[in-house]
Amino acid sequence: MDATAHLAGAFVVFAFLAHIGTTLVALRRLRVPQPEPLRLPVADGGSPVTIIRPVCGLDAYEELTLRSTFELDYPHYEILLCCASADDPVAALVQRLIAEHPQVKARLLIGDDQPSQNPKLNNVLKGWRNAAHEWIVIADSNVAMPRDYLQRLLSAWRPDTGLVSAPPIGDRPQGVWAEWECAWLNTYQARWQYAGDTLGTGFAQGKNMLWRRSDLESAGGLLALAREPAEDAAATKVVRGLGLRVRLADGAFPQPLGYRSARQVWRRQVRWARLRRATFPGFFALEILSGLAAPLACFLYAGWALEMESFDVLTVAAAYVAVWLAAEAWLANAIGWHLTWRSPLLWLLREILLPVLIVQSWLGKSLSWRGTRMTSARSEAELRSGALGS
Repeated sequence: MDATAHLAGAFVVFAFLAHIGTTLVALRRLRVPQPEPLRLPVADGGSPVTIIRPVCGLDAYEELTLRSTFELDYPHYEILLCCASADDPVAALVQRLIAEHPQVKARLLIGDDQPSQNPKLNNVLKGWRNAAHEWIVIADSNVAMPRDYLQRLLSAWRPDTGLVSAPPIGDRPQGVWAEWECAWLNTYQARWQYAGDTLGTGFAQGKNMLWRRSDLESAGGLLALAREPAEDAAATKVVRGLGLRVRLADGAFPQPLGYRSARQVWRRQVRWARLRRATFPGFFALEILSGLAAPLACFLYAGWALEMESFDVLTVAAAYVAVWLAAEAWLANAIGWHLTWRSPLLWLLREILLPVLIVQSWLGKSLSWRGTRMTSARSEAELRSGALGS
């Protein structure tokens, strides 16, 4: 038993060092000089870029995020905004923005082709087919683009790169549950994603993806991303299959949140967890070790097995939790992310529910995106049959 207890204690130390290490990596990769965004040199001499933004409905900050696309400090780019229906309320907003910025080459494309079960990918397809340039960015409509957005993406490109991506950073939350979404997106998910990228195991994130058209076309075109239930998971596998790397752009980009309900935040986390479980089960199985619950459980077990005094166990455990949360607070404050007195409490709630999230992700396969029902089981069956091939 002593050997097992010492092994548990070693994991407690390892988890703490990993937490501090990922915090330092995230600080280095995600901090952007204030108040002006970092102006990086334009890669490849300022090659023209096509930006494709799928739009569907009106989010809280839809005008702010879409308007940012028209205000980029980049010499040559076009914007293709893709909508499934001309009756969607976002279509009128898009048309107004196009009219207000005649100096920017932009079009609204309407159409509802459905070659895959992924509604976002179906929406993007018409943009991909109409893109005029070799460099293509696919960015969700709720991402706010800083003026040097394209420079940051292009500056991350290297000779061995097949895709540059960036996770969302929760911004402008309204209400406690939107702050809870920041607790998931920022100091937890973004921190781990940049740590993985720094170690050479970057994963695509569908919020922002910079492609070189010829690379994706060589792998079967845009519909190659329909081989998985999530297009970013498919993108990661496609890029690795080409012998190339996914890289993350430093600084990431904000996603204004507005109001959220607890149900909305939780259902979104469950959806993402089920997608990760379906597409990268080996990595997903390790997620239980990424939070605070596992090292605390190991510490309590070690304390019991080694017959430590209850007071000592609880005191050290409380100090462990306090330093863990302090590291997150330091990271958020240093980068300039949303941080209030509620943040540590919401981080604790996230840590308590992380094991619940992982269990729930294994208990179901149903998914929902903006009212469209999807299932990872269906996608796996189609992949085996070749129905979603290139």
